[in-house]
Amino acid sequence: MDTFVLNLVHRPELVPEYIDTDAQEGKSEEVSKKEVVGESIDIFKLQQEIAHRNNLKTTIQMTYASLYNDEVIALVKEHHEKYGDEIGHTFLGVNCKEFREKYNSKELAMWLFPMDMKKKIVVDSFERFKEVFGFYPTSTGSYFMDAELINFIKEKYPMVKTAIATCFEEGPKVFRHANYSWYTLMDGSPWTAWVPSKHNTHAIAESEEDDIGIVAIPHLSRDLLAIMDNSGDMFGTHPQNIIRGLIYEGDRLPYMYNLIDQYQVMKKFNKGFTYNLAYVGPGWMGKNGRWEADYRILKKSYEDFLGYYGKLKKENKLVDMTMSDFADWFRKNQPRSGPICGLWKDIVYGTKNQAFWYADSKFRVTVDLKQGGAITDLRPYASKLERPCGAGTKANQDASYPYIVQSRYRAGAFTHYAGEGAIKSCKVRYKGEEVDLSSCRTQGKYREEDGVRILDVLPVEIEFKGLTIKIATTYRFIENAGVIEIRRKLIESSDTNAEVEIDEFLTSCWGTTEYPEDLTGCLLSIEDNSGTSKEVSYDYRCREESIQNVKAATAIIPHVQTKASLQTTQAECTGYFEEGYSFAPNLKIGIYKTVKLNEELNTCLKVEQAK
Repeated sequence: MDTFVLNLVHRPELVPEYIDTDAQEGKSEEVSKKEVVGESIDIFKLQQEIAHRNNLKTTIQMTYASLYNDEVIALVKEHHEKYGDEIGHTFLGVNCKEFREKYNSKELAMWLFPMDMKKKIVVDSFERFKEVFGFYPTSTGSYFMDAELINFIKEKYPMVKTAIATCFEEGPKVFRHANYSWYTLMDGSPWTAWVPSKHNTHAIAESEEDDIGIVAIPHLSRDLLAIMDNSGDMFGTHPQNIIRGLIYEGDRLPYMYNLIDQYQVMKKFNKGFTYNLAYVGPGWMGKNGRWEADYRILKKSYEDFLGYYGKLKKENKLVDMTMSDFADWFRKNQPRSGPICGLWKDIVYGTKNQAFWYADSKFRVTVDLKQGGAITDLRPYASKLERPCGAGTKANQDASYPYIVQSRYRAGAFTHYAGEGAIKSCKVRYKGEEVDLSSCRTQGKYREEDGVRILDVLPVEIEFKGLTIKIATTYRFIENAGVIEIRRKLIESSDTNAEVEIDEFLTSCWGTTEYPEDLTGCLLSIEDNSGTSKEVSYDYRCREESIQNVKAATAIIPHVQTKASLQTTQAECTGYFEEGYSFAPNLKIGIYKTVKLNEELNTCLKVEQAK
């Protein structure tokens, strides 16, 4: 297979907030101004014309307001017949006169309504769609759709086969970047197309029984390294993202081409398949300009953007599909439960930094190569957490899938006083000195075996007083088993008789933001090969225990139904746990062993649902 798929999605959003500047400034609550609607339709027409000029099919997602606009309806029908564009549906764009009059609500976001209103809106808009076009949509979407909503849609309208279901890594960092006003907290999903679990939209389905019934796609395709340390809304397949992030030169957007090209490289890691979604409304192309860019730059950026996709299509390097056509293709050509992975390089600043991403039905994992190959993000999909969002739920605005490791939100390798934050790493000790591999920069190489995805971390050199060594690391991701086999090998030493201690550890917690959640009741345990064990129930008392000839060190986090364990079959290993305390609100499990040259510590990290 050698397939780079593009889904190009346009939505005729008739009252976008970026154009209605009076509403932004609080001068008016009028949401049906003729000048705003007229400009929006003109921009939608222009966006469609640019797409067709480059021989690209679009999926037109009809907003609530556009289902009541005769001009848009006629235009969409024409483009469906003439160009083969799909007529789909979106829950974005409900902020219009018709909606407010019917529902007496100023709510902007479908995922934030109470469930009874969500159901009414689904039926209302789908039946209106049928009335207008004579058929029901087979594609829909929003910035986020929780599993509760998707399950209802599939029950009521089983013909729906695909949806824009979440906005990849649009969480606390984007919230801060948008002046603490953009309530789209939804970190934790895959970064490309996937089949969601019935229990949680973010999680990948593990079986036919767990399959929610749609192919989900993320709102935009993001830069998988830039979004780790920066706001994700500046690094995606939309010219507005790039302009918003000031990643352009004059009226040129060279980064845009780098982003698309890097996604083409992703074919190497996914058996020849890679994917892009471009999802565009009219608001960002207003005649008044957007951000500091004037209209000329906005228009040219979209022409260049789609022009590059058109060029790739001419060269047979890209296949453009409608959303529903892609859903059919995906079902035939991709495994339901994954895995998906990617080794991403720095295309913003051109450094040697890399990040490796892996996801399947058991977890989503990020490995940061500039932190020595430490795991810096881990979302336990195996737990199948049910987290409906919106009014009337416990989550309300926070639709993220919780992490058990997240070094950007929870301090990572170093904290102010207390030691490690949330990270999965390794320490090496020699005669009282200690080095954490996460303090060392390195790079990685990718390879595959049957049923295993492998990341070889290039050896890291460590200098102690009187000793220089090199440690090589290999991660083996066992597909859909919730297991990462980890090998740390001492491959070079300036003293062939020297002994060093390798300590494989996981410092964990749970949460969706930077703020600590309660760990009370987490269970920490260690067990040796004879069946002897020690355990404590977490109570912030800084307790520590260790055991020799360890078999497993385990942490159960009941708040997210997750069991994480470090296991080994090697002899002469010591296991331990550390409880943590309120100023260091984490838990820690680990396994260490003394090794000489050419010896290694082999462990595996296992993530599973806590019953």
